[in-house]
Amino acid sequence: MAEPETQLLLAVGLIEKDTNGDALWVWCYPSITAELRALLLRKCCLTQENKLLHTFVFGQYKRSWFYITTVEVQDAPALKKVTHFSVVLTAKDFNPEKYAAFTRILCRIYLKHGSPVKMMESYIAVLTKGICQSEENGSFLSKDFDARKAYLAGSIKDIVSQFGMETVILYTALMLKKRIVVYHPRIEAIQEFTRTLPALVWHRQDWSILHSYVHLNEEEVEALKACTGYIAGFTDSEVNSRSDLYDVYVNLADSEITISPAVKEAMTMGKLHKEIGQLIVQSAEDPDKSDSQVIKDISLKTKEILATLASLTEVSDGNGKPTLNSEALKQKRFPPATENFLFHLAAAEQMLKI
Repeated sequence: MAEPETQLLLAVGLIEKDTNGDALWVWCYPSITAELRALLLRKCCLTQENKLLHTFVFGQYKRSWFYITTVEVQDAPALKKVTHFSVVLTAKDFNPEKYAAFTRILCRIYLKHGSPVKMMESYIAVLTKGICQSEENGSFLSKDFDARKAYLAGSIKDIVSQFGMETVILYTALMLKKRIVVYHPRIEAIQEFTRTLPALVWHRQDWSILHSYVHLNEEEVEALKACTGYIAGFTDSEVNSRSDLYDVYVNLADSEITISPAVKEAMTMGKLHKEIGQLIVQSAEDPDKSDSQVIKDISLKTKEILATLASLTEVSDGNGKPTLNSEALKQKRFPPATENFLFHLAAAEQMLKI
């Protein structure tokens, strides 16, 4: 059962850029902290001079998701002194399509009325009933946007067509809960690519590891560092030199993946990785298979690996949590890279004795 919107939506806000070129917070409901307001001002693209207009961006900061739709004001009598504005939603769930649709409706309402009051009415309608309807601005129904659909919206096939066998590096890094940093100068490219990566480890269905739009700003970097494993997207090429932030660095613009020396040992590739890589590539290159079928194929292989790992565990302490029996692992005489991978996977899954 999907959670009602009252438990998912956190706040709505409005940022305007006036004819003097100043971008300012105009309104929010019920409230947004000063720290988050500063962050959202940075994300909304109205504070940067002569930069491209990003119609829709999303990201996560300290376990709150943000979604921002920005429009240029043309022929709107109600907004004479405004050149652009951004409608911001913060929420507890990852669902870009849902919040893009809702923010677009809120933008149309604001263009027409020039007052946040009407926006607030629609926000409260969605918050309480999960629906807002109007003939001229379009209608929005929360339950049309399933979380699973959002998880499957990206294209694994596109990632494999770009990186081929190297996709297994991304798979391994995700399985081992490593830190992945992705760079591309275009935020849209970053968002599309990074949102798809968690699907490589479908058994977890965990999109909380996704930080699709991060600036090299002190607070943001510190918040990111507090997370164990993550996927973080940056449009600033300087992130390349921030080796303290990544175990795996993806230069999306140049189709290059770099493994940090610190994790070379844990990420050693062997026969098992080659098998996984071939399975991923063969599945993704099959024209008859959809993206969700490719995800299913990878997930079945993952389940096999996890079953192997489970067969090497024992419940030794009182809390009934299985832990890896290192002797049993050694006795299997797996190739060194496979043994190494299973050991590090046990660590990632918290199956090692402390």
